[in-house]
Amino acid sequence: MSNQGDNAEDRRPDDEKRKENRGRYIKDYTRKDFNLSRRSLIKAGAATAATAAVSPGVALGAGELPVTPAPEMLPLTLKVNGETRQLEVDTRTTLLDALRENLHLTGTKKGCDHGQCGACTVIVDGRRLNSCLTLAVMHQDADVTTIEGLGTTDKLHPMQAAFIKHDGYQCGYCTPGQICSSVAVLQEIASGIPSHVTLDLVSQPEVTANEIRERMSGNICRCGAYSNILAAIEDVAGGHES
Repeated sequence: MSNQGDNAEDRRPDDEKRKENRGRYIKDYTRKDFNLSRRSLIKAGAATAATAAVSPGVALGAGELPVTPAPEMLPLTLKVNGETRQLEVDTRTTLLDALRENLHLTGTKKGCDHGQCGACTVIVDGRRLNSCLTLAVMHQDADVTTIEGLGTTDKLHPMQAAFIKHDGYQCGYCTPGQICSSVAVLQEIASGIPSHVTLDLVSQPEVTANEIRERMSGNICRCGAYSNILAAIEDVAGGHES
């Protein structure tokens, strides 16, 4: 025997029952579970932020301290200023730090340490390089020239003499990088390497003020001795005037 039709509640459409139950649930839930005061809400937010700020090392648990791996050392051979030097360096050592800290050639300066000021410029295999941006182990057997290798006190490199003549050194901090870069710039032009301002890419670039300014733009001088530096480079290049 069927009991269909005996209960009015059972005869209501299912959609209507679901809507009614959903409305009842939302009403009860809102009243009971979202009864947070402003103070409680602030406390909960602060606790969440503190949890997120816990370092991964702390998250390892009690007694599990993070361990820094030992540096990996590699042998390195460089020919620096004409002399072969044997080193053993941390693989993370930059060429700049290898020159200054390992070989004590402090003429190369650490300026911004981000490759933006050019104070650390040295000449590697005939090309100028920001030594702070390259790892020493990347230059196995390379020929490196620093400011100490260009000239001596008794016999200055022509570019060093020109910087003194035209007062291009001023405070002197950027000068080693400026001089190394200047020497390499004239070598680049002599080798026919174009720059962004070279108009004729198939002919030999000329030593013009625009060419020198463009090629030296990676070397920053806080003293503002740019006109003197340009005059010194032009002097060495052959007496061109800016």
